[in-house]
Amino acid sequence: MIIIHAEMKVNSELEAEFLEAVKELIEASRVEAGNVSYNLLKDTDKDDTYLMVEQWKDQEAVEAHNASTHFQAFVAKAPKYLTAPLHVQAFAGQPISK
Repeated sequence: MIIIHAEMKVNSELEAEFLEAVKELIEASRVEAGNVSYNLLKDTDKDDTYLMVEQWKDQEAVEAHNASTHFQAFVAKAPKYLTAPLHVQAFAGQPISK
């Protein structure tokens, strides 16, 4: 499983517009083949900071997502909303059974 954390610092004046744009990305990404989960979380300690937490079945699914029309469309308009460069981290992980 591939886990991706994408931290976004959003211009507070454009936050509502950002949330509307990212909603489309989330909905389209969740129905992609190979998607396990796709969630946007708001940081409670840092103002105007969001974290997209993605889980994908494998690297092939990540590559298909990155090439998708909805992802490319969001990436093209994201700089309008961000006040700092996007910070992305990717991890290889496996669920732990209790």
